[in-house]
Amino acid sequence: MSTKHVRRKSLDATRFSRKMLGMPVLFLSCFLPNASSSHAQLDFESAPIHYHSALPSGRVQTFAEELESGGAELAYDEQHGYLPAILQHLDVPVSSQMLVFSKTSFQLRRITPRRPRAVYFNDEVYIGWVQNGDVIEISSADPRLGAVFYTIGQQAAEPPRIVRDRGQCIACHASSRTSGVPGHLVRSVYAGRTGQPFFGSGTFTTDHRSPFPERWGGWYVTGTHGQQRHMGNVIATNRTHPEELDRDAGANVTDLSDRIDTEPYLSPHSDIVALMVLEHQTRMHNLITRANFEARSARHYDKTMNEAMGRPKEHQSESSVRRIDTAARQLVEYMLFGEELALTDPVHGTSAFAAEFSARGPRDSQGRSLRDFDLSKRIMKYPCSYLIYSESFDGLPDKVKDRVFRRLYAVLSGEDQSDTFAHLSARDRQAIREILRETKTGLPGYWANEI
Repeated sequence: MSTKHVRRKSLDATRFSRKMLGMPVLFLSCFLPNASSSHAQLDFESAPIHYHSALPSGRVQTFAEELESGGAELAYDEQHGYLPAILQHLDVPVSSQMLVFSKTSFQLRRITPRRPRAVYFNDEVYIGWVQNGDVIEISSADPRLGAVFYTIGQQAAEPPRIVRDRGQCIACHASSRTSGVPGHLVRSVYAGRTGQPFFGSGTFTTDHRSPFPERWGGWYVTGTHGQQRHMGNVIATNRTHPEELDRDAGANVTDLSDRIDTEPYLSPHSDIVALMVLEHQTRMHNLITRANFEARSARHYDKTMNEAMGRPKEHQSESSVRRIDTAARQLVEYMLFGEELALTDPVHGTSAFAAEFSARGPRDSQGRSLRDFDLSKRIMKYPCSYLIYSESFDGLPDKVKDRVFRRLYAVLSGEDQSDTFAHLSARDRQAIREILRETKTGLPGYWANEI
């Protein structure tokens, strides 16, 4: 199937959206059904995934257990509750703050264009906060389970507890929009005066491939981007044709004080660079999870069939090979920023996010990092996803990781000159290969070969 970016626009919706608005949606937006899916939803409740019965891992789960046992404490802030302490404990930078004013959270009654929800993130954790909210929303990119959702109450009178969601969240966060696995997504909507989306006019799931005019509807966006136009900072006022937005009115906004009172928030920014990184990261996490699930499910299937048919234990069926190969191919294409939207003007954020993000390294002996930004023609200076260093990537089953490394090496060595990677110059390929060779642990031995 073609990997060309498909504009995912849901056109039916009034009846379904009313039903879905009652469901919790952490951080981004509830999904609408899409029959033409490039990713069938996997059965992740049964063997070998056991999504809800398996114990999560990762920083959020560890911290939840420490709170439960009394081994950790959280300071309570009168204005923000446990938010500042949670960000500090989970190493989530305040500079990552983005503000979303569409009613696309289960705390929707407290969200309006005047009182947007704040979203924060790092490489593995996402956090959502609303003014006077009952809970803080937390999500973790679990190496074996994909997105795992939690909440923590905002009542000072009760000991803080991080509680795992038991099924409501994945009603929206496991669909074709999340590659068919428990995951995250960035959603762009036409939001009206109250923040309520006009679902009937369509929505967009956005990532680094998305056209600028489809991005960030229902979000505030601070930063400059030249003549490029997006949907952020603008209210849909035409009920008959909400898609007729005045995009110029929301362009190149660097100060939100004439739109909202920013004092209740930890930062006055909703940084455009943070939004662009979030878009890339959410789909990248989902594709890593998809590759993980496909490899484990294929192995489980082969094991069951091999036992039943008396075949050797390590026999791998042709269908399993295809499943793993497909997942690995899609992951490599995306992690090398395949089909990335070319910027026509430079992009600049308003907060310290870009500098703080880049400073997290690691760097090679020449001082280069996969976290270095370009932001003039593309997002990253060296277009290979920094999530290659993540626990989720390292936790991929050996069979799929081997295919990923081999395809990645073929591209970066210049052996693979297919059109899919035509956006990578010879200099790009060499730089990425050299950076990875010095900074990425666990590379196969053939990566040491000089070219």
